[in-house]
Amino acid sequence: MSIEPTYESAAVRRTVTLQALTIGWMLLECGISLIAAVRARSLPMAAFGADSFVELLSAGVVALQFGGRLRIAPRTAARAASVLLVILAGTVLMLSLLAARLRIVPEQSYLGIGITVAALAMMPVLAALKRTHAHATGDRALAADAVQSATCAYLAAITLVSLLVQAVHPRWWIDSIAIGLLLPLLLVEARRAWREGVVCACG
Repeated sequence: MSIEPTYESAAVRRTVTLQALTIGWMLLECGISLIAAVRARSLPMAAFGADSFVELLSAGVVALQFGGRLRIAPRTAARAASVLLVILAGTVLMLSLLAARLRIVPEQSYLGIGITVAALAMMPVLAALKRTHAHATGDRALAADAVQSATCAYLAAITLVSLLVQAVHPRWWIDSIAIGLLLPLLLVEARRAWREGVVCACG
C-alpha cells in the first residue's frame, strides 16, 4: 500500500470530522442565538445568530468537496465561503442602521450570555485546528472556513460584552455601537478570506 493514498485518506477523514463538528455546533449555536435574540430583542445577538448561520453554510460548502454528485472543486468552495462573509457584513450593516433608527432597548439575556461564552471557548479551538489542517493539506476552502470560525469568536466576544453592559446599564445605543464594531472586522476578514480563496495563506 502506498503512503500517499493513506495520507490523503486520513486528511479527508480529518477534514470531514472537523466540518461535521462545526455543522453540529453551528446548528446548536444558530438556534439558541436566534431564540435569545428574539426573546431579548437584541440586535447583536441577531447578528451573532446570522454569523452562525453563515458559518453553517460555509462548513457545508467545504464538506461538499468530498460529496458525490454534488462535489465541487476546492477553488470554487473557497470562493463561495469567502462570499458568505461578505453577505454577513451586509446583514450586520442593515442591523446597525435598524438599531440606530428603532432605538430598541434589549432585555437581559442569560441564554445569550451562555451561548456566547460557549462560543468563545469552542470557536478559537476549531479555527486553530482548521487553519493547521488547511496549511498541511493546501485546502483553500478549509482555510477560508477557518477565517469564519475565528470571526465567529470575535463576534462572540463583542456580543458578550454588549450583553453584559446592557445587563448593568441598558441603553439603546449600546447595541448600535456593538454592531458598528462588528462591521469593519467582518470586512477585513472577508477580504482576507477572499485572498485565501485564491492562494492558500494559512499560516
